[in-house]
Amino acid sequence: MDALHVSLVHPLRSFRLELELELGRETVAFVGPSGAGKTSVLRAIAGLLRPELGRVALDGETWFDSRAGIDVPPERRSVGLVFQEYALFPHMTVAENVAYAGPQRVDELLELLAIASLRDARPGELSGGERQRVAVARALARDPAALLLDEPLAALDAHTRARVRAELGDLLDRLRLPTLLVTHDFQDAAALAPRVGVLVDGRIVQVGSPAELVATPASPFVADFTGGNLLRGVARPGGGGLTEVTLDGGVRIFSTDRLDGHVGAIVYPWEVAVAREVPVDSAQNHLAAPIASMVPVANRVRVRIGPLTAEITASSAERLALRPGEHVVASFKATGTRLVPLS
Repeated sequence: MDALHVSLVHPLRSFRLELELELGRETVAFVGPSGAGKTSVLRAIAGLLRPELGRVALDGETWFDSRAGIDVPPERRSVGLVFQEYALFPHMTVAENVAYAGPQRVDELLELLAIASLRDARPGELSGGERQRVAVARALARDPAALLLDEPLAALDAHTRARVRAELGDLLDRLRLPTLLVTHDFQDAAALAPRVGVLVDGRIVQVGSPAELVATPASPFVADFTGGNLLRGVARPGGGGLTEVTLDGGVRIFSTDRLDGHVGAIVYPWEVAVAREVPVDSAQNHLAAPIASMVPVANRVRVRIGPLTAEITASSAERLALRPGEHVVASFKATGTRLVPLS
C-alpha cells in the first residue's frame, strides 16, 4: 500500500517546525491557527521548501533526505498540489488549464469533476466552486501518487462552501490517494478527513478522529478550536465521585473527570440547555446570566449566556421567546463537562 512518510525540522519566523507523519491511502487534515506551519508542511512535501533536516518519501521512493543529500525537484515529485487561491491561468480555458499539467486525461477529469460543459470557459467566468473543481482537475492531471490541498474551501462563500465540501469529500473517498489537506476550519477538517492533526507553533499537539478531538481534547487550545466553551477554575475532589470546580467569579460546577488544581472546564454548545428557571432534571451545573447575543445558524441559534455559548434549535428559542438582555439559566451535565489541566 502506498504510504507517505514525512519527517521535518525547519526554522520558521518565531518557532521551529518539527513533526513526523505517515499516511496511507487516506485523507488526513492538519488544522490550526494561521501561521502554525501548515502550508510549510505542504510546500516541503511538494519540493517548494527545502527543510533544514528531514525526509520525505512515498512508497519507498525518497524525494528528500537531508542526510543523504537527496532533493528531488518539484516537477519530478508525483504530487498534485491545489493552492489556496487555485492559481489558475486567467488567459487559458478550463481545458487548457487542466492540460497544462498533463494532456492525457483532460476529458476524463472534466467528466469526473462535472465541469465538461465548462471546458471552453475562462476562470473569470466561473463561480468559486467551479474554479475549485478546475484546480483539483489540474492537480489530478499529473496522475499524482499523493494529493496536497491548501485551504481548499477558504475562497468560497458560506453557501457554496457546504455544497463543495460534500462534493470534495465524495471525490477524495473515490480517489483513495494519500491526501494531506490543511485548513484553519475544524468543520472542513471533520467533514473531509477521518484523521485530524492539530498543529500549533510547528508541532502536532494531538492526532485523532474528529470525534476524539471533541470528546477528549488534549489541551485548552484543541477544545477551543473544536468549538468548546472553556471555563477556567480550580478543581478539587467533590462528593459522590465528582470533581468540584470553582470558576473564576465563584460559581461552582461539577465534572465526572478527576483532576486537581487549575483546570479548564470544557462544555460544548450542544450540551448546554437554556431555560427561564433552573430546571428540575439530571443536570447538576447551572449558570444564570443575561443573554449577550443570539446568532442564527441554519435551523439553530447560538445563544451567548455569560461565559457560555449554547446552541439550541430555532423552535426552542422561539418557544422560550428569548431576547438579548433577558436573564436565563444555562444548564449542562457533569458527564458533559471535560477537564483539562492549565499550567
